[in-house]
Amino acid sequence: MSHGTSVSTESAAQRPGDDEHVPARWQGIFAMSLCVFVLIASEFMPVSLLTPMASELQVTKGMIGQGIAISGVLVVLTNLSTSTPAGRMNQKTLLLGLTVLMAVSGALVALAPDYLPYMIGRALIGVVIGGFWSMSAATAMSLVPAHRVPRASAIFNIGNALATVLAPPLGSYLGSIIGWRGAFFCLVQVAAIALIWQWISLPSMEVRRPSAPSGSIFTIFTGLKSPPLTWGMSACAVFFTGPFVLFTYIRPFLETVTRVGATTISLVLLVMGVAGFAGTGRGAVMMPVGTRTISTGPVVRTRPAADNSHHDSFRELSHRRS
Repeated sequence: MSHGTSVSTESAAQRPGDDEHVPARWQGIFAMSLCVFVLIASEFMPVSLLTPMASELQVTKGMIGQGIAISGVLVVLTNLSTSTPAGRMNQKTLLLGLTVLMAVSGALVALAPDYLPYMIGRALIGVVIGGFWSMSAATAMSLVPAHRVPRASAIFNIGNALATVLAPPLGSYLGSIIGWRGAFFCLVQVAAIALIWQWISLPSMEVRRPSAPSGSIFTIFTGLKSPPLTWGMSACAVFFTGPFVLFTYIRPFLETVTRVGATTISLVLLVMGVAGFAGTGRGAVMMPVGTRTISTGPVVRTRPAADNSHHDSFRELSHRRS
C-alpha cells in the first residue's frame, strides 16, 4: 500500500454516506493486532519470570511485582491525558512512535543492570499501553468502513486474548531455556516486526481539528458525583484487584508452597489463561445483547483520540442516575 495515502479521521465515526467510499485496510488492522499482542505480553511477562528476575536484580519478589503496578498506574494516567496531544498528530506517526517506545521498554528491561532501569522500562510500557488503547477505536474507524468497525475491534481483541493466554506460560518456558532476559528480548524482536508491518500497511491518518474546544481531562470525573456510579466503579476496581494480585504472585506461591518446577508452572499459567478466555467468551454469550456489544470489544478500554464527547455522555448518564 502507498505510504502517501492520507485518511482524515473524525471524532466519532465516518459521516453518513461516506461509508461505502472508505477502503478497508485489513493489513493495518492485523498489524495493530500484533502490536496489541506484544503490548499485553510485555505487560504480563514479569508474572511468569518473577523469581529469576528478583534473584538476578537482587530485590524482593514484591518489588518486581511493583513493576506491574507502575505500568497499570501509567496506563490510567496516559489514557486520560493523551486526548489533546493525540488529536493534533498524525495517528500513524503516533502509533509508530508508541511501537518504538514499546521496543525500547522491552530492551531496557532485558538489559537492566539493577532495579531502577527495570522500573523505568515498566513505566514506559504503561505509557505505551495507555496511549495505544486511547486511540485504537478512532484508528479502527479510520482504517475500515463504519459497518466493519466491530469486526476490526474483534481482531484487536484477538491479539489481546492470545497474549493473555500464551504470554505467561510462554514466558515461563522461555525463561527456563534462555533466561528471563532472553524472553524479554524475544518481545523486542516481535515489536520490531509489528513496527515494520505497521509502517508498511498503515496509511497516513491526519486528524481533523474538532469544531468545539476540548474540555479538561478532569471532566470525566464529574460523573462520579453520582453515588450509583461511584459505588459501581469502586466495586469494579475491587473486583479486578483481587485476581490480578493473585495472578501477579502465583509463581512464588507455586514454587514455595506446592514446590513445582518451571514446566508445571508453565502448564498452570496456560490452564489459567485458557480458563479466563473461556470464561470471558461464556460471559459474553450470557450477557444481554446491548451489554455484550459494549463489553466484547476493546472499545470499552479506549477513548477516541480526537474526541471528548464521552465526557458529555458520562455527565448525562450521571444526571440520569442522580
